[in-house]
Amino acid sequence: CLGKTTSAIIAAMEGDFKKILVVCPASLKLNWRIEISNYDSVDNVSVVDGSNLTVKKWTIVNYDILKNFHHLPRRGVKVSDLPVSPIDYHKFDLVIVDEAHYLKNATSNRTKIFNDFASKIPVRWFLTGTPITNKPIDFYNLLYMCDSPVAANWVGYVKRYCAGRQFNRKGTKQKYWVCSGSSNLDELREYSADVILRRTKNDSIDLPQKTIKPVYLPLEFSTTYNAYIAEYEAWIEEMESAGEKPTITDHLTKLIKVRQLLSYDKLPHTIELAEEMIENEEKVIIFTCFTNTVKELVAHFGNKAVVVDGSTSKDKRQYAVDQFQNNDKVKVFIGNIKAAGVGITLTAAEAVIMNDLSFVPSDHAQAEDRSYRYGQKSNVSVYYPIFENTIEGVIYDILNKKKNIFETVMGDNVGRAEIVEEIMNQIFGKR
Repeated sequence: CLGKTTSAIIAAMEGDFKKILVVCPASLKLNWRIEISNYDSVDNVSVVDGSNLTVKKWTIVNYDILKNFHHLPRRGVKVSDLPVSPIDYHKFDLVIVDEAHYLKNATSNRTKIFNDFASKIPVRWFLTGTPITNKPIDFYNLLYMCDSPVAANWVGYVKRYCAGRQFNRKGTKQKYWVCSGSSNLDELREYSADVILRRTKNDSIDLPQKTIKPVYLPLEFSTTYNAYIAEYEAWIEEMESAGEKPTITDHLTKLIKVRQLLSYDKLPHTIELAEEMIENEEKVIIFTCFTNTVKELVAHFGNKAVVVDGSTSKDKRQYAVDQFQNNDKVKVFIGNIKAAGVGITLTAAEAVIMNDLSFVPSDHAQAEDRSYRYGQKSNVSVYYPIFENTIEGVIYDILNKKKNIFETVMGDNVGRAEIVEEIMNQIFGKR
């Protein structure tokens, strides 16, 4: 999606809404205040922290503190006996939800709280570039909160679009649903089209081209990979010999270690690539998943770089963005893919380097487009350094396949895979 924040602000003003609740990640509250102040008086904006809900025309609150202003009904207590929650009391006439995929899990407390109060707000707008992060079940709650008929019946939805199947729990009469699959995606796209306004990069005549380029590195440049993979495989064989089956969590722990090692081994090549761009008078964004990699990059680039990671405050985050955008001496933006991958605009860069790979395709889709946004005048190149003949190549292929679920429902291609199982199958064979 393009220009979601600006579009929502202008639409809300044109719609003459009087009380607007904006729900977003904590890191984006300052961005919303700044964007709103471009079109309305900053005196009409309240940024909520802690437990004091100060309401103005625009009231901005983050997901994590919604529980301070709305409580779910308790067992054994009548709803009529509960005090009116602060959010209900103020009777907002519009709620705008940014990065709405945060509400994909309908069973989480965050989503339950949101659904409970938002159902009483007359107009609900959900903004996200990735409404489906992995599978069609991720899409259900957003459709439900948009009053889409396709989500009127949960069982019908998971059977039709998630290849849902019901099983008995072993040794009990309890039943449970497995709904991690996908089916009839073209139909889902057609039936959900009436509640979706989607604009792709191809719809915009103002944006230049974005090119994604995997850069394959010889395995001999990695000093630790083969030894660790041998250790990993020996661990699997040892577990099997003992009659134990490693869990997905066990495998993820091992895979994270492999990713960390490869991330560190790639640093010289990422730095060399970035230095070439700087020499050509280009600015560059480098994303990583790991704190130690961030530290090494900061140590190398020094004053030429700014950094945003999980420890960066909102004010320092905005300062880093402003310095990268406006200070000619700042050439590199170093970001943790989660902390810096959403809600910021970095159009001063013409290149993005993904030093390592997340397991979540939407992380990459979001991070890639920090540079490729309205205001970008140059072509953007996104580089993925990948060690050949390693799990990185497998992960990269799987991530691209998993992206296709989102693209199919939104209007493009088809494909699905479960990342850990595929890695196990392709690297070690099915176990």
